[in-house]
This record gives sequence, structure tokens and C-alpha cells, in this order.
Amino acid sequence: MRLLTHNMLSSNIKGVTNGFPLRIQVEKVVEKQVEINHDFLRNIFPKIDWKAFSDASRIMGYNELPEEPPEPSVLESDVEFLGKFHHALLELHLEEGALLCPETGRKFPVSKGIPNMLLLEDEV
Repeated sequence: MRLLTHNMLSSNIKGVTNGFPLRIQVEKVVEKQVEINHDFLRNIFPKIDWKAFSDASRIMGYNELPEEPPEPSVLESDVEFLGKFHHALLELHLEEGALLCPETGRKFPVSKGIPNMLLLEDEV
């Protein structure tokens, strides 16, 4: 599971009011090379919750991103930052582990890179 996916997921358990961001429990992280697309990165940047994204990247062992979001103008000129943003967003994969609801602690397993977000009957 890419951090792009993680940044879009939340816990939808009945009664949960704060299901984002899901905490990551890492068992195995893999890196998969992806061709960089600067236009995609510039367009997705405003949609990313930066704090959740930078925290998740650190949990997965990648410490190259700033804690505070950079100014959007950086995306036009800083190729080094774009490379780091690209790597964390698209090349780091949570292969095995779990996502935890921040409110209930419910574990959603991640197996072979696929998060299982299915709810139990009493959670719907």
C-alpha cells in the first residue's frame, strides 16, 4: 500500500467521528521504482494531508520530508524536493502490517500490500 493510498483512507466504523489518519503498524516495507511525473506531483500536492503524510513516511522509515508542508512554489523549482515527495508518496509500499483506527484502535490488516478495510457486522 502506497502512502498516497494511506492518505486517502479513514476508518468508517459506526460511531467513529475521528477516523483519520489511520496509524500504521509496520511489519514489512518494500520500495518499488516508479517513473516520476512532475505534473502529477504538483496536482496531488494540495490534496495531501501533509502532517499525516510526513508522519506516515517517518513510521515507514523515511525521514527525508520536512515536518511542515513547503510552499507550493517549491514544486515549480525544487527538483530535489519533488524527488523526495515522489519517493515517499509512490515508491514506499507497506507490504505487510496493519492500519489502526485512531479512535477505537481497531486493526485493519495489510497483506501483500492490500489493506483489508472490511467492517464486521456490528461495526456497520
